[in-house]
Amino acid sequence: MARTSNIFARVEPEIKEQAEQVLERLGIPMSNAVGMFLRQVVLQRGIPFEMKLPQEAPLVYGALSKRQFDSEIEKGIADIREGKVYTADEVESEMKRSYGI
Repeated sequence: MARTSNIFARVEPEIKEQAEQVLERLGIPMSNAVGMFLRQVVLQRGIPFEMKLPQEAPLVYGALSKRQFDSEIEKGIADIREGKVYTADEVESEMKRSYGI
């Protein structure tokens, strides 16, 4: 058996749990998945997937002026009036469908 080395990483508990669920369905232990990722880093000589900034930066409450904040609130109220609303269950179902959880 090849020698191994330990890696310790801090990860958000929710992300770890979701990843474990996906990997379990694939039949891949977490340690194997991490090893696969690192092998791809070596083979690709970089991160093995595309990384880019979002088209628009997310809104940050503290960075908004009162006018901008009021405008965003008005947009939200307009969406509610137009029926552009989703229940928490609908959002959760979509997340599960999108991420195969």
